[in-house]
Amino acid sequence: MSDIRLAVTGLLIMFAFCTSTPSAAQSIESLVMPGDVIEGHAYLEEDCSVCHIPFSRSEQRALCLDCHELVAIDIELNLGYHGRAPNARSDECSACHTEHEGRGADIVDLDEETFDHDLSDFELLGGHVEVACVDCHLPNLTYREASIECDSCHIEDMPHDEKPTVLCIDCHNESEWVDVHFDHDEGTNYPLEGKHAEVACRDCHEVEVFAGEDDSCVACHAEDDSHNGRSGDLCETCHNPTSWNDSSFDHTRDTEFQLLGRHNELACNDCHSEDPFADTMDMACVSCHLEDDDHNGHNGVECDSCHSNDSWTDQLFDHARDTEYALNGAHAEVACESCHIEPIFEVALEENCVSCHLEDDAHEGSQGTDCVDCHNEVSWEDVSSFDHDLTQFPLLGEHDNIACDDCHETKVFIDTNSECVDCHVEDDPHEEIFADNCDVCHNPVAWDLWFFDHNTQTEFELQGAHVEVTCEGCHRSSLATMQRIGFQCLDCHRSDDVHDGEFGADCGRCHSDTSFEEVRSLQ
Repeated sequence: MSDIRLAVTGLLIMFAFCTSTPSAAQSIESLVMPGDVIEGHAYLEEDCSVCHIPFSRSEQRALCLDCHELVAIDIELNLGYHGRAPNARSDECSACHTEHEGRGADIVDLDEETFDHDLSDFELLGGHVEVACVDCHLPNLTYREASIECDSCHIEDMPHDEKPTVLCIDCHNESEWVDVHFDHDEGTNYPLEGKHAEVACRDCHEVEVFAGEDDSCVACHAEDDSHNGRSGDLCETCHNPTSWNDSSFDHTRDTEFQLLGRHNELACNDCHSEDPFADTMDMACVSCHLEDDDHNGHNGVECDSCHSNDSWTDQLFDHARDTEYALNGAHAEVACESCHIEPIFEVALEENCVSCHLEDDAHEGSQGTDCVDCHNEVSWEDVSSFDHDLTQFPLLGEHDNIACDDCHETKVFIDTNSECVDCHVEDDPHEEIFADNCDVCHNPVAWDLWFFDHNTQTEFELQGAHVEVTCEGCHRSSLATMQRIGFQCLDCHRSDDVHDGEFGADCGRCHSDTSFEEVRSLQ
């Protein structure tokens, strides 16, 4: 018990001494200090009262904030991590920052993997989420000293020769640096209209220095000026941003020549010279279309009497209405010059066929001049209106199915013979033994469908089995010799005579023409 009393007595004496003078209290706290402070606080280590009030831990937070003024301001204004972190206004600083753990201790104890950057003054969005901490927070600076200005990190990505007058975020975003969303209409005095709204920034801002750009048309479109400056610099007088070629100049309103049809599609230079304002234009068609005049001046200069502004080849002239000769069929497709070889108003054309088609007359005049009896205006080769049955040789049977030139070697038809052998001499197997009257046996329906009657037209009547025998069965040699065939049985059946002629040549005494094998009774 004496030891305990001595210890308690010592503590009471120490307490009384510490409370009697500040220096005494400081000395005592130094004796019981748990460890060295960090390097940044080392200069305060000899004066504990800077950070501690003896035996009053609740006062320590105020002392921390007295030194860390920027943190105090953050808490007061709800800025930075300390102004946004949960319980930042109530927790003691020592809840997160533990001191007296040595000179090299890390009392910040920041876990970069779990730190919620949204609690800072710079929320990580878009591409910033994937950036490593060290890419923005330099090792020689505290975390709060990292700049939130874009150019502090992106100075090398900035293509502008000088810092723009607008903030980076006015044009760029965190997702993609090159994804620009600048509103040119709101942010400048030059609204982008028409085609200008589709142009890339670099097409006008080559070096991406936006301030002081010349916004006159010729500043960008000098190379597009087909007038070579002769029309001045006020391009907007005629042109507009919708289309460089869409001119607001009204030729009808501003000149004495109204542009109609295809004329309205022409470029100015197609008609005007190098100095359009000094041109005195001749408004006659031939002044521009002299080379297009296929009539070589034969039809005068009043081109608009036949041609229109819509198409030079689309003629207003109506041959049926304006002349006494209507163009029908193939005639409607013939060019004027094909018939009107001479000047139209000087030479009147005849209206008969041969006046134009004399060289096409393959009949050499043998059919007269009334070509329409056979031909028509749809096709010169189409002679479907010709009726061969009205000639001296009606087309019957197979004759009606053959082409004209199979019989008519020339178009001079009167020279064509009408005898069978004139066409069928090569088809004659009789070698002219029957003369030229082929129609005695043959007919136009079919050359092989002949009607020869052996019983009436020869002296040998075919009976019995002879009726079924083919011509070649008896007329074994050339048909040219058929008239020399005998009428005796042995003339044909000598090789069939098993009697070797012993019974004579009159086979009919025993045999019949029904069957050679059938023998008659001699009784």
